[in-house]
Amino acid sequence: MTHTRRFALRALLSFSCGLVGASQHAAAAVSAEEAAKLKTVLTPMGAERAANKDGSIPAWDGGDTKVPPGYKSGDPRPDPYASEKPLFSITAKNMAQYDDKLAEGVKGLLKKYPDQFRVDVYPTHRTAAAPQWVYDNTFKNATRAKTKEGGTWIEGAYGGIPFPIPKSGSEAMWNHLLAWVGSSTSIIYQNWVGLPDGRRVLTAKGYNLVQYPYYDPKGSLETFKGVYELLRVAQTDPPYKSGEQVLAVDSVDKPRQAWQYLSGQRRVRKGPTIGYDTPDDITGGQMGFDEAFIFWGPIDRYDWKLVGKKEVFIPYNNAKLHAAPLDQQHGPVSLNPDLVRWELHRVWVVEAELVAGKRHNMPKRRFYLDEDTWGAVLADGYDAHGTLWHADMSMPFVVPEGPFVHPTLYWTVFNLLTGTRVSAAGPDYPKGPYMKVLDKMLPESAFTPDALAGEGIR
Repeated sequence: MTHTRRFALRALLSFSCGLVGASQHAAAAVSAEEAAKLKTVLTPMGAERAANKDGSIPAWDGGDTKVPPGYKSGDPRPDPYASEKPLFSITAKNMAQYDDKLAEGVKGLLKKYPDQFRVDVYPTHRTAAAPQWVYDNTFKNATRAKTKEGGTWIEGAYGGIPFPIPKSGSEAMWNHLLAWVGSSTSIIYQNWVGLPDGRRVLTAKGYNLVQYPYYDPKGSLETFKGVYELLRVAQTDPPYKSGEQVLAVDSVDKPRQAWQYLSGQRRVRKGPTIGYDTPDDITGGQMGFDEAFIFWGPIDRYDWKLVGKKEVFIPYNNAKLHAAPLDQQHGPVSLNPDLVRWELHRVWVVEAELVAGKRHNMPKRRFYLDEDTWGAVLADGYDAHGTLWHADMSMPFVVPEGPFVHPTLYWTVFNLLTGTRVSAAGPDYPKGPYMKVLDKMLPESAFTPDALAGEGIR
Protein backbone atom coordinates (compact mmCIF):
# COMPACT_ATOMS: atom_id res chain seq x y z
CA MET A 1 0.00 0.00 0.00
CA THR A 2 1.42 3.38 -1.01
CA HIS A 3 1.92 6.21 1.46
CA THR A 4 -0.83 8.17 -0.30
CA ARG A 5 -3.30 5.31 -0.01
CA ARG A 6 -2.42 4.73 3.67
CA PHE A 7 -2.97 8.42 4.36
CA ALA A 8 -6.32 8.34 2.55
CA LEU A 9 -7.40 5.23 4.48
CA ARG A 10 -6.46 6.83 7.80
CA ALA A 11 -8.40 9.94 6.84
CA LEU A 12 -11.44 7.87 5.90
CA LEU A 13 -11.30 5.88 9.16
CA SER A 14 -10.87 9.05 11.16
CA PHE A 15 -13.82 10.65 9.42
CA SER A 16 -15.99 7.54 9.95
CA CYS A 17 -15.10 7.36 13.65
CA GLY A 18 -15.94 11.02 13.95
CA LEU A 19 -19.36 10.35 12.46
CA VAL A 20 -19.95 7.48 14.91
CA GLY A 21 -18.87 9.62 17.85
CA ALA A 22 -21.04 12.50 16.67
CA SER A 23 -24.06 10.26 16.23
CA GLN A 24 -23.59 8.80 19.73
CA HIS A 25 -23.32 12.29 21.18
CA ALA A 26 -26.31 13.52 19.21
CA ALA A 27 -28.38 10.66 20.62
CA ALA A 28 -27.42 11.65 24.16
CA ALA A 29 -28.01 15.37 24.61
CA VAL A 30 -31.53 16.37 23.59
CA SER A 31 -32.55 19.67 22.06
CA ALA A 32 -33.67 22.64 24.13
CA GLU A 33 -37.18 22.19 22.72
CA GLU A 34 -37.35 18.58 23.89
CA ALA A 35 -35.82 19.42 27.28
CA ALA A 36 -38.57 22.00 27.77
CA LYS A 37 -41.00 19.07 28.23
CA LEU A 38 -39.44 18.59 31.68
CA LYS A 39 -41.39 21.69 32.71
CA THR A 40 -44.66 20.77 31.01
CA VAL A 41 -45.78 17.23 30.13
CA LEU A 42 -42.91 15.50 31.95
CA THR A 43 -41.92 15.69 35.60
CA PRO A 44 -38.58 17.36 36.41
CA MET A 45 -37.03 13.85 36.44
CA GLY A 46 -38.47 12.82 33.08
CA ALA A 47 -41.54 10.79 34.03
CA GLU A 48 -44.99 11.36 32.55
CA ARG A 49 -46.87 13.89 34.69
CA ALA A 50 -50.32 12.73 33.62
CA ALA A 51 -52.31 9.82 34.91
CA ASN A 52 -52.74 6.74 32.75
CA LYS A 53 -55.92 6.23 30.76
CA ASP A 54 -58.03 4.59 33.46
CA GLY A 55 -56.58 6.59 36.36
CA SER A 56 -55.07 3.53 38.08
CA ILE A 57 -51.76 5.41 37.92
CA PRO A 58 -52.46 8.94 39.15
CA ALA A 59 -50.89 12.16 37.94
CA TRP A 60 -47.68 13.21 39.71
CA ASP A 61 -48.37 16.07 42.12
CA GLY A 62 -44.89 16.74 43.52
CA GLY A 63 -44.39 13.60 45.58
CA ASP A 64 -44.14 13.14 49.34
CA THR A 65 -42.02 15.82 51.00
CA LYS A 66 -43.78 16.12 54.38
CA VAL A 67 -41.62 15.12 57.34
CA PRO A 68 -43.90 13.81 60.12
CA PRO A 69 -43.88 15.87 63.35
CA GLY A 70 -41.30 14.60 65.84
CA TYR A 71 -39.71 12.29 63.30
CA LYS A 72 -35.91 11.86 63.29
CA SER A 73 -33.98 10.43 60.38
CA GLY A 74 -33.28 6.78 61.08
CA ASP A 75 -36.51 6.15 62.96
CA PRO A 76 -39.13 3.79 61.51
CA ARG A 77 -40.93 5.85 58.90
CA PRO A 78 -44.68 6.21 59.52
CA ASP A 79 -46.86 4.56 56.90
CA PRO A 80 -49.25 7.19 55.49
CA TYR A 81 -51.25 4.43 53.81
CA ALA A 82 -51.57 2.08 56.77
CA SER A 83 -55.37 2.08 56.55
CA GLU A 84 -55.49 1.02 52.90
CA LYS A 85 -56.48 -2.50 51.95
CA PRO A 86 -55.38 -4.44 48.86
CA LEU A 87 -57.48 -3.83 45.78
CA PHE A 88 -56.91 -7.45 44.75
CA SER A 89 -54.34 -10.23 44.98
CA ILE A 90 -52.49 -11.99 42.17
CA THR A 91 -51.78 -15.69 42.66
CA ALA A 92 -50.77 -18.61 40.48
CA LYS A 93 -54.48 -19.24 39.84
CA ASN A 94 -55.33 -15.83 38.35
CA MET A 95 -51.92 -14.61 37.11
CA ALA A 96 -52.86 -15.10 33.45
CA GLN A 97 -55.38 -12.28 33.86
CA TYR A 98 -52.52 -9.88 34.63
CA ASP A 99 -49.86 -11.40 32.39
CA ASP A 100 -48.95 -8.19 30.54
CA LYS A 101 -48.33 -6.32 33.82
CA LEU A 102 -46.06 -8.85 35.52
CA ALA A 103 -42.29 -9.16 35.23
CA GLU A 104 -41.06 -12.57 34.09
CA GLY A 105 -39.29 -13.17 37.38
CA VAL A 106 -42.48 -12.46 39.33
CA LYS A 107 -44.35 -14.92 37.10
CA GLY A 108 -41.64 -17.46 37.84
CA LEU A 109 -42.11 -17.01 41.59
CA LEU A 110 -45.90 -17.34 41.34
CA LYS A 111 -45.48 -20.61 39.43
CA LYS A 112 -42.78 -22.01 41.70
CA TYR A 113 -44.56 -21.17 44.95
CA PRO A 114 -48.29 -21.28 44.08
CA ASP A 115 -49.39 -21.62 47.70
CA GLN A 116 -46.88 -19.27 49.35
CA PHE A 117 -46.09 -16.35 47.06
CA ARG A 118 -48.62 -13.75 45.99
CA VAL A 119 -48.82 -10.12 44.88
CA ASP A 120 -51.14 -7.88 46.92
CA VAL A 121 -51.94 -4.82 44.79
CA TYR A 122 -52.76 -1.53 46.51
CA PRO A 123 -53.74 1.92 45.18
CA THR A 124 -50.84 3.64 43.44
CA HIS A 125 -49.19 6.67 45.06
CA ARG A 126 -46.50 8.57 43.17
CA THR A 127 -44.48 9.65 46.19
CA ALA A 128 -41.09 10.26 44.51
CA ALA A 129 -39.63 13.73 44.99
CA ALA A 130 -36.30 15.57 45.00
CA PRO A 131 -34.97 18.98 46.07
CA GLN A 132 -35.31 21.85 43.60
CA TRP A 133 -31.55 21.96 42.99
CA VAL A 134 -31.68 18.35 41.78
CA TYR A 135 -34.52 19.26 39.41
CA ASP A 136 -32.53 22.26 38.15
CA ASN A 137 -29.44 20.15 37.48
CA THR A 138 -31.50 17.47 35.75
CA PHE A 139 -32.85 20.12 33.39
CA LYS A 140 -29.29 21.25 32.61
CA ASN A 141 -28.11 17.68 32.11
CA ALA A 142 -30.76 17.03 29.47
CA THR A 143 -28.95 19.23 26.96
CA ARG A 144 -25.33 18.72 28.05
CA ALA A 145 -24.86 15.10 29.20
CA LYS A 146 -23.32 12.65 26.74
CA THR A 147 -22.20 9.05 26.74
CA LYS A 148 -18.70 7.95 25.76
CA GLU A 149 -17.21 4.72 24.42
CA GLY A 150 -20.52 3.20 23.44
CA GLY A 151 -22.24 4.15 26.68
CA THR A 152 -19.61 2.82 29.08
CA TRP A 153 -18.87 6.29 30.48
CA ILE A 154 -20.58 9.66 30.57
CA GLU A 155 -19.62 13.32 30.63
CA GLY A 156 -21.37 16.65 31.06
CA ALA A 157 -23.65 15.51 33.90
CA TYR A 158 -23.80 16.63 37.52
CA GLY A 159 -26.19 16.78 40.44
CA GLY A 160 -29.27 15.35 38.73
CA ILE A 161 -30.55 12.57 36.50
CA PRO A 162 -28.11 12.60 33.54
CA PHE A 163 -30.56 11.54 30.81
CA PRO A 164 -34.13 12.40 31.85
CA ILE A 165 -35.24 11.84 28.24
CA PRO A 166 -33.21 8.71 27.39
CA LYS A 167 -32.53 7.53 23.86
CA SER A 168 -30.64 4.31 24.64
CA GLY A 169 -30.46 1.53 27.16
CA SER A 170 -27.08 2.62 28.47
CA GLU A 171 -28.45 6.11 29.18
CA ALA A 172 -31.35 4.60 31.14
CA MET A 173 -28.95 2.44 33.18
CA TRP A 174 -26.79 5.46 33.97
CA ASN A 175 -29.99 7.07 35.26
CA HIS A 176 -30.38 4.07 37.56
CA LEU A 177 -26.78 4.29 38.77
CA LEU A 178 -27.18 8.02 39.41
CA ALA A 179 -30.68 7.95 40.87
CA TRP A 180 -31.24 10.57 43.57
CA VAL A 181 -31.06 8.84 46.99
CA GLY A 182 -29.46 11.62 49.02
CA SER A 183 -25.95 13.04 49.19
CA SER A 184 -24.66 11.15 52.22
CA THR A 185 -26.41 8.34 54.11
CA SER A 186 -25.76 5.50 56.52
CA ILE A 187 -27.67 2.31 57.22
CA ILE A 188 -27.51 -0.52 59.72
CA TYR A 189 -28.25 -3.64 57.72
CA GLN A 190 -28.80 -7.37 57.93
CA ASN A 191 -28.43 -10.00 55.19
CA TRP A 192 -30.12 -13.40 55.29
CA VAL A 193 -30.05 -16.45 53.04
CA GLY A 194 -33.29 -18.40 52.79
CA LEU A 195 -32.97 -22.14 52.25
CA PRO A 196 -35.40 -24.36 50.33
CA ASP A 197 -36.67 -25.91 53.56
CA GLY A 198 -37.78 -22.49 54.88
CA ARG A 199 -34.89 -21.90 57.29
CA ARG A 200 -32.92 -18.64 57.31
CA VAL A 201 -29.18 -18.21 57.85
CA LEU A 202 -27.54 -14.93 58.79
CA THR A 203 -24.72 -14.04 56.38
CA ALA A 204 -23.89 -10.55 57.65
CA LYS A 205 -24.92 -7.70 59.90
CA GLY A 206 -23.21 -4.36 60.00
CA TYR A 207 -23.37 -0.82 58.76
CA ASN A 208 -22.48 1.11 55.66
CA LEU A 209 -21.66 4.66 54.68
CA VAL A 210 -22.61 5.89 51.22
CA GLN A 211 -21.63 9.23 49.78
CA TYR A 212 -22.38 10.70 46.38
CA PRO A 213 -19.88 13.41 45.38
CA TYR A 214 -21.97 13.69 42.21
CA TYR A 215 -24.79 15.00 44.43
CA ASP A 216 -22.77 17.38 46.60
CA PRO A 217 -25.17 20.35 46.90
CA LYS A 218 -22.18 22.70 47.15
CA GLY A 219 -20.54 21.33 44.01
CA SER A 220 -20.98 21.93 40.29
CA LEU A 221 -20.12 20.37 36.96
CA GLU A 222 -16.99 22.49 36.86
CA THR A 223 -15.72 21.23 40.24
CA PHE A 224 -16.86 17.61 39.84
CA LYS A 225 -13.88 15.21 39.73
CA GLY A 226 -15.70 12.21 38.28
CA VAL A 227 -16.31 10.01 41.36
CA TYR A 228 -20.06 9.53 41.71
CA GLU A 229 -20.29 7.04 44.58
CA LEU A 230 -18.20 6.14 47.63
CA LEU A 231 -19.37 3.05 49.53
CA ARG A 232 -18.00 1.54 52.71
CA VAL A 233 -19.54 -1.66 54.08
CA ALA A 234 -18.54 -2.92 57.55
CA GLN A 235 -19.51 -6.25 59.07
CA THR A 236 -20.10 -6.83 62.78
CA ASP A 237 -21.70 -10.31 62.62
CA PRO A 238 -21.40 -13.25 62.42
CA PRO A 239 -18.30 -13.43 64.64
CA TYR A 240 -16.02 -15.00 62.03
CA LYS A 241 -16.57 -12.00 59.72
CA SER A 242 -16.62 -9.31 62.39
CA GLY A 243 -14.35 -6.41 61.50
CA GLU A 244 -14.24 -7.01 57.74
CA GLN A 245 -14.82 -4.00 55.53
CA VAL A 246 -15.17 -3.21 51.84
CA LEU A 247 -14.58 0.10 50.08
CA ALA A 248 -15.72 0.76 46.50
CA VAL A 249 -15.11 3.94 44.50
CA ASP A 250 -17.15 4.33 41.30
CA SER A 251 -16.61 7.01 38.66
CA VAL A 252 -18.38 8.24 35.55
CA ASP A 253 -15.24 7.97 33.43
CA LYS A 254 -12.96 5.22 34.78
CA PRO A 255 -13.13 1.66 36.16
CA ARG A 256 -14.06 0.87 39.75
CA GLN A 257 -11.43 0.96 42.46
CA ALA A 258 -12.04 -1.33 45.45
CA TRP A 259 -10.32 -2.49 48.61
CA GLN A 260 -11.08 -5.02 51.31
CA TYR A 261 -9.96 -5.26 54.93
CA LEU A 262 -9.69 -8.90 56.05
CA SER A 263 -9.67 -9.09 59.82
CA GLY A 264 -7.92 -12.47 59.85
CA GLN A 265 -4.99 -10.99 57.92
CA ARG A 266 -5.16 -7.58 59.58
CA ARG A 267 -4.42 -5.82 56.35
CA VAL A 268 -6.07 -3.97 53.48
CA ARG A 269 -5.93 -5.54 50.03
CA LYS A 270 -6.97 -4.30 46.61
CA GLY A 271 -10.26 -5.88 45.55
CA PRO A 272 -10.19 -6.18 41.74
CA THR A 273 -12.86 -8.91 41.83
CA ILE A 274 -15.40 -6.82 43.74
CA GLY A 275 -17.76 -6.41 40.82
CA TYR A 276 -19.63 -8.11 37.99
CA ASP A 277 -20.62 -11.75 38.65
CA THR A 278 -18.05 -12.46 41.37
CA PRO A 279 -20.00 -14.09 44.23
CA ASP A 280 -20.71 -11.50 46.92
CA ASP A 281 -19.45 -12.93 50.22
CA ILE A 282 -21.42 -10.34 52.20
CA THR A 283 -24.59 -12.07 50.99
CA GLY A 284 -23.28 -15.60 51.37
CA GLY A 285 -22.17 -15.89 47.73
CA GLN A 286 -25.78 -16.29 46.59
CA MET A 287 -25.59 -13.39 44.12
CA GLY A 288 -23.01 -11.52 42.10
CA PHE A 289 -21.67 -8.16 43.24
CA ASP A 290 -23.46 -6.42 40.38
CA GLU A 291 -26.83 -7.66 41.67
CA ALA A 292 -26.47 -5.46 44.73
CA PHE A 293 -29.11 -2.71 44.63
CA ILE A 294 -30.58 -4.71 41.69
CA PHE A 295 -27.67 -3.50 39.54
CA TRP A 296 -24.46 -1.98 40.87
CA GLY A 297 -21.30 -1.02 39.10
CA PRO A 298 -19.79 -0.98 35.60
CA ILE A 299 -22.07 -1.55 32.62
CA ASP A 300 -19.40 -2.40 30.04
CA ARG A 301 -20.05 -6.15 29.78
CA TYR A 302 -23.49 -5.75 28.22
CA ASP A 303 -25.13 -4.25 25.19
CA TRP A 304 -28.14 -2.33 26.51
CA LYS A 305 -31.44 -2.08 24.66
CA LEU A 306 -34.13 0.41 25.64
CA VAL A 307 -37.24 -1.70 25.01
CA GLY A 308 -39.69 1.01 26.02
CA LYS A 309 -42.12 1.94 28.75
CA LYS A 310 -44.97 -0.18 30.09
CA GLU A 311 -47.23 -0.49 33.12
CA VAL A 312 -46.03 -3.12 35.60
CA PHE A 313 -46.88 -4.14 39.16
CA ILE A 314 -43.84 -3.38 41.30
CA PRO A 315 -43.19 -3.17 45.07
CA TYR A 316 -43.62 0.43 46.25
CA ASN A 317 -44.18 2.55 49.36
CA ASN A 318 -43.17 -0.29 51.68
CA ALA A 319 -43.01 1.59 54.99
CA LYS A 320 -45.08 -1.14 56.66
CA LEU A 321 -42.56 -3.85 55.81
CA HIS A 322 -39.55 -1.74 56.79
CA ALA A 323 -41.00 -0.95 60.22
CA ALA A 324 -42.06 -4.52 61.03
CA PRO A 325 -40.19 -6.64 63.61
CA LEU A 326 -37.56 -8.91 62.11
CA ASP A 327 -39.45 -12.12 62.88
CA GLN A 328 -42.43 -10.83 60.90
CA GLN A 329 -40.56 -9.63 57.81
CA HIS A 330 -39.73 -13.05 56.41
CA GLY A 331 -42.02 -15.77 55.14
CA PRO A 332 -40.96 -19.32 54.21
CA VAL A 333 -40.13 -18.55 50.57
CA SER A 334 -39.97 -14.75 50.37
CA LEU A 335 -40.47 -11.60 52.35
CA ASN A 336 -43.82 -11.83 54.10
CA PRO A 337 -46.46 -11.24 51.39
CA ASP A 338 -48.83 -9.89 54.08
CA LEU A 339 -46.45 -6.93 54.50
CA VAL A 340 -45.26 -6.31 50.94
CA ARG A 341 -47.14 -3.59 49.11
CA TRP A 342 -47.33 -3.73 45.28
CA GLU A 343 -48.59 -0.90 43.07
CA LEU A 344 -49.05 -0.29 39.35
CA HIS A 345 -46.38 2.03 37.99
CA ARG A 346 -44.93 2.90 34.62
CA VAL A 347 -41.45 1.48 34.17
CA TRP A 348 -38.75 1.66 31.55
CA VAL A 349 -37.80 -1.84 30.38
CA VAL A 350 -34.11 -2.28 29.57
CA GLU A 351 -32.62 -5.52 28.24
CA ALA A 352 -28.96 -6.48 28.60
CA GLU A 353 -27.19 -8.90 26.24
CA LEU A 354 -23.62 -10.00 26.91
CA VAL A 355 -21.03 -8.28 24.71
CA ALA A 356 -19.24 -10.69 22.37
CA GLY A 357 -15.91 -11.74 23.81
CA LYS A 358 -16.82 -10.89 27.41
CA ARG A 359 -18.07 -13.18 30.16
CA HIS A 360 -20.78 -13.10 32.78
CA ASN A 361 -22.75 -15.92 34.37
CA MET A 362 -25.99 -14.21 33.27
CA PRO A 363 -25.69 -13.54 29.52
CA LYS A 364 -29.15 -11.97 29.40
CA ARG A 365 -30.92 -9.73 31.90
CA ARG A 366 -33.98 -7.51 31.95
CA PHE A 367 -34.46 -4.52 34.23
CA TYR A 368 -37.60 -2.61 35.17
CA LEU A 369 -36.81 1.02 36.04
CA ASP A 370 -39.42 3.04 37.95
CA GLU A 371 -40.16 6.11 35.81
CA ASP A 372 -40.37 8.44 38.82
CA THR A 373 -37.03 7.53 40.46
CA TRP A 374 -35.10 5.75 37.66
CA GLY A 375 -34.21 2.99 40.12
CA ALA A 376 -34.38 -0.61 38.91
CA VAL A 377 -37.00 -2.18 41.18
CA LEU A 378 -37.27 -5.59 39.45
CA ALA A 379 -34.91 -7.65 37.31
CA ASP A 380 -34.92 -10.99 35.49
CA GLY A 381 -31.69 -12.93 35.02
CA TYR A 382 -31.14 -15.79 32.54
CA ASP A 383 -28.43 -18.46 32.53
CA ALA A 384 -26.29 -19.57 29.59
CA HIS A 385 -29.06 -21.93 28.43
CA GLY A 386 -31.62 -19.14 28.27
CA THR A 387 -33.44 -20.42 31.37
CA LEU A 388 -34.94 -17.90 33.78
CA TRP A 389 -32.58 -18.17 36.76
CA HIS A 390 -32.76 -15.14 39.04
CA ALA A 391 -35.70 -12.95 40.02
CA ASP A 392 -34.57 -9.76 41.76
CA MET A 393 -36.81 -7.28 43.57
CA SER A 394 -36.38 -4.35 45.92
CA MET A 395 -38.71 -2.71 48.43
CA PRO A 396 -38.90 1.05 47.67
CA PHE A 397 -39.85 3.33 50.55
CA VAL A 398 -40.34 7.05 51.10
CA VAL A 399 -37.58 9.08 52.76
CA PRO A 400 -39.37 12.43 53.20
CA GLU A 401 -36.38 14.14 54.83
CA GLY A 402 -34.45 13.56 51.58
CA PRO A 403 -36.83 14.01 49.99
CA PHE A 404 -36.73 10.86 47.86
CA VAL A 405 -38.11 7.40 47.38
CA HIS A 406 -35.22 4.97 47.80
CA PRO A 407 -35.93 2.47 45.03
CA THR A 408 -33.24 -0.17 45.56
CA LEU A 409 -32.73 -0.88 49.27
CA TYR A 410 -33.84 -4.11 50.93
CA TRP A 411 -33.59 -6.25 47.86
CA THR A 412 -34.07 -9.99 47.40
CA VAL A 413 -32.42 -12.22 44.80
CA PHE A 414 -34.35 -15.45 44.21
CA ASN A 415 -32.64 -18.44 42.62
CA LEU A 416 -35.53 -20.08 40.79
CA LEU A 417 -33.47 -23.20 40.01
CA THR A 418 -32.23 -24.06 43.52
CA GLY A 419 -35.02 -22.52 45.61
CA THR A 420 -32.63 -20.39 47.65
CA ARG A 421 -32.78 -16.64 48.09
CA VAL A 422 -30.84 -13.83 49.71
CA SER A 423 -32.49 -10.79 51.27
CA ALA A 424 -30.02 -7.96 51.72
CA ALA A 425 -29.82 -4.56 53.43
CA GLY A 426 -32.91 -5.11 55.55
CA PRO A 427 -33.83 -3.23 58.76
CA ASP A 428 -33.85 -4.60 62.29
CA TYR A 429 -35.75 -2.15 64.51
CA PRO A 430 -35.52 -1.39 67.40
CA LYS A 431 -31.88 -2.53 67.62
CA GLY A 432 -30.76 0.57 65.78
CA PRO A 433 -31.70 3.15 63.17
CA TYR A 434 -32.09 1.80 59.67
CA MET A 435 -31.30 4.59 57.24
CA LYS A 436 -30.06 7.99 58.29
CA VAL A 437 -29.80 10.92 55.92
CA LEU A 438 -26.68 12.73 57.09
CA ASP A 439 -26.90 16.51 57.39
CA LYS A 440 -23.51 17.11 55.77
CA MET A 441 -21.00 15.47 53.47
CA LEU A 442 -18.35 13.34 55.17
CA PRO A 443 -14.65 14.12 54.55
CA GLU A 444 -13.06 12.24 51.65
CA SER A 445 -10.62 10.72 54.16
CA ALA A 446 -13.50 8.55 55.44
CA PHE A 447 -13.46 6.67 52.13
CA THR A 448 -9.81 5.62 51.80
CA PRO A 449 -7.89 2.36 52.33
CA ASP A 450 -6.30 3.98 55.39
CA ALA A 451 -9.77 4.47 56.88
CA LEU A 452 -10.45 0.75 56.46
CA ALA A 453 -7.19 -0.13 58.20
CA GLY A 454 -7.99 2.25 61.03
CA GLU A 455 -11.46 0.92 61.78
CA GLY A 456 -11.44 -2.64 60.45
CA ILE A 457 -10.18 -4.34 63.60
CA ARG A 458 -10.98 -7.69 65.13
